Amino acid sequence: MIRKSFAWLLLAGLVSAAASAQTADELIAKYVAARGGKDKLKAVQSVRMTGKMVMGQGIEAPFALEMARPKKMRMEFTFQGMTGIQAYDGASGWAVMPFMGKKEPEPVAGDDLKNMDDQADFEGPLVDYKDKGHQVELVGKENVEGTPAYKLKVTKKNGDVEYHYLDAEQYLELKVEGKQKVRGQEIEGETTLGDYKEVNGLIFPFSMQSKQKGAPAGAGMTMTVDKIELNPDVPASRFAMPKVEKPVEAPKPAKPPQQ
Repeated sequence: MIRKSFAWLLLAGLVSAAASAQTADELIAKYVAARGGKDKLKAVQSVRMTGKMVMGQGIEAPFALEMARPKKMRMEFTFQGMTGIQAYDGASGWAVMPFMGKKEPEPVAGDDLKNMDDQADFEGPLVDYKDKGHQVELVGKENVEGTPAYKLKVTKKNGDVEYHYLDAEQYLELKVEGKQKVRGQEIEGETTLGDYKEVNGLIFPFSMQSKQKGAPAGAGMTMTVDKIELNPDVPASRFAMPKVEKPVEAPKPAKPPQQ
């Protein structure tokens, strides 16, 4: 009788634990609510972020990031008096990289284009992940720099795999890990997000540090946002690749008549 009572007690405890365990969908719903709610997120049609990037040995570069639905993105950053541009119009991408001797806009292809398409996802892969063709599963709970976090495995439609860590209390993203190919080379990286602030009822990270996984804390690049504008007027022409005017060749001098 005692054994039977103990067995029922154990079963009741297991059922209770299973009932309290959270699913990936429940966690994502809490993440969306923590950001401000789905309705407010969907009401945003464009975003402009400005701030500065700090790279390597304290090198600073002001940046401006513009995004518009459904998947448009333009990033500008200035260094040593030169301005680089990376843009994506939802189908094709282009870049201007004067630091690399490329002063005219050039089309982007291959892995770089795939990465642009990934970055242009307006709310990130968690929001409406099923509609985007992704799969998400809860794989456990870990500490991120001492903070308990739920670990979500995101398998994207294109086959890439990322791990998103949600604060176990606030349900905001603490870190994202994943692999991506850059010019044919696979790089395993991580991005730590923090300094969350409210902008018109929505919560955004104002600090994002990206580096190769396992690199020391000071490595990589840190983006610090100074200002976020919601629904600014961003014309579609901002994302389209400008036409490159070919220089007009001067007419060749006529050959003198032969004697």
